[in-house]
Amino acid sequence: MKRATGRIGIVTVLTALLVSTGQGRAATEPGKRPSFDDVRARTTEFIGWSNTIRLTPQQEKTKRQALGSIPAPCCKEYSIATCCCPCNLAKAVWGLANYAIARLGYDVAQTRALTVEWIQATNPAGYTGDACHRGGCPKPFSANGCGGMREDAVVF
Repeated sequence: MKRATGRIGIVTVLTALLVSTGQGRAATEPGKRPSFDDVRARTTEFIGWSNTIRLTPQQEKTKRQALGSIPAPCCKEYSIATCCCPCNLAKAVWGLANYAIARLGYDVAQTRALTVEWIQATNPAGYTGDACHRGGCPKPFSANGCGGMREDAVVF
């Protein structure tokens, strides 16, 4: 493989490696609305955004308003804005909200709608809102769980 120079070259090489291993085949194109077709790939991507996309104070306010009225799927006595702990489900939601606000320019209503759509995509059967109290933290989303607590070991 030819040596990549500059940011574009490095991104190209990394993208090629991810695509060749099947890990990046559905990565969200910058500035585009993410698809929810591959929950496994999107979860990892969204958690990454939670760690890398920094919001301005005004954007943080938008995020709090958007997520503050959505009950956390795993612990309904909290909103998804705070959840009861930083589980992988919450971190994925936070990252998606960061992206929607900072990269797509979404307002409160748009961010809320996108987030609700994502939560539904992670578990089409729905969440009971009590997983954290019933040992659901290490379970996959599809089993009413939080997907684990460690970003490097998301449970699917």
